[in-house]
Amino acid sequence: MKAIELIGLSKTFRTPWRKPVEALKQVSLEVAEGEAFGFIGPNGAGKSTTIKLLTGALRPGDGVARLFGVDVALPQARRGLGYVPESPYLYDYLTPYEVLEMGIALHGLKVGDVRKHCLAWLERFDIAHVAHRQIRGFSKGMTQRTVLAHALAIQPRLLILDEPLSGLDPIGRRDVVDILMEFRHQGGTIFLTSHVLHDVERLADRFGLIHLGELRTVKSPAELVEGGGRMVIRTQGERPIEGMAQDVGARWHVEIDPSELWQWMEKIRAAGHKLVEARPSLSLEQAFLTAVGSPEAPR
Repeated sequence: MKAIELIGLSKTFRTPWRKPVEALKQVSLEVAEGEAFGFIGPNGAGKSTTIKLLTGALRPGDGVARLFGVDVALPQARRGLGYVPESPYLYDYLTPYEVLEMGIALHGLKVGDVRKHCLAWLERFDIAHVAHRQIRGFSKGMTQRTVLAHALAIQPRLLILDEPLSGLDPIGRRDVVDILMEFRHQGGTIFLTSHVLHDVERLADRFGLIHLGELRTVKSPAELVEGGGRMVIRTQGERPIEGMAQDVGARWHVEIDPSELWQWMEKIRAAGHKLVEARPSLSLEQAFLTAVGSPEAPR
């Protein structure tokens, strides 16, 4: 089944004091149930607009958007939908426990022990110790953990996440990525945007690259990097190796043809170097820049 289906989706914003802005231009996309899909692009590309259309916060100017076959204009399309916006707002007089409890009630979720269920999810996001403390004193990272715990506590079949790692420290990002990977492995569907491309690469089965409202390409990670045809090797060692360029201190790098990999591994071993990394030279970030070309000013 198609968890998400977009057909010719367009959205234009009009105001009396400036010319119309085309936020989305005929975007068509399908995300299968059980798939993790990364939706990436620069600021102003149309990512958040797409998510607002999917969640019913905006109406499209043209085209169709469906969740599990139901038009997003209908309330039933949002059953089983966990959503984390880019800039979440919570009633700051509530506690994390009350936020989760309210979400369960609003979604009509039936669980044996609501208190145990809520506290278990707060524990998963390492905020059980502040379960009954008002949110108004929370940091951005703790607020983000609360919103993520709420999205997963309703036992969603689809997670729509707009910059879900925003405000989290490196440990928090790692923990959240691990939880999302577990959700995905259990059959859940994920649609996320993020500027932390390394974490998106870990999570997503496919990527959509959007720029200035146009969906430029949709590919798997392997398809994104296969056109590079080169590899980068980085090492650490005191002795120079012919053909390797020095970075900082005792770090070195070289770009090679993949067929030369084992030959270089032997040279690195013989020189007593420590291998730091060996990867395709075309990263997700580089693939995105290639797909969009020279970025224009965000609109």
